Amino acid sequence: MSPQGVTPSSPTSKPWEKFQGTQTAPPQEKQVEFSLFAPQAKSVGVSGTFNRWNPVAFSLKKDLQGNWRGSIPLKPGRYQYRFFVDGKWADDPKAKQTVPNEFGTKNAILEVK
Repeated sequence: MSPQGVTPSSPTSKPWEKFQGTQTAPPQEKQVEFSLFAPQAKSVGVSGTFNRWNPVAFSLKKDLQGNWRGSIPLKPGRYQYRFFVDGKWADDPKAKQTVPNEFGTKNAILEVK
């Protein structure tokens, strides 16, 4: 005997039918542009919590003035990141917020809304 108000599931029941129309859509990704002025650099990438700190996962492109730019689609959230310039970690000089990391340097903070 089932407790009152509880209906056991049968092999043919579809549990998702109860909730159709009540679920919210997943958060939309937004294109986030990263840029760094580094005219002498040979390569610049950006790495952070959004790509598991893989320093070569996302490379930026250099323009004629020495600005490196690139966009990444990110879901709303709070992320930490650093630039990877010619094989070395580098700060984002335009970061408004930073947090100390375990290596004695600082990670920039990015909030995507």
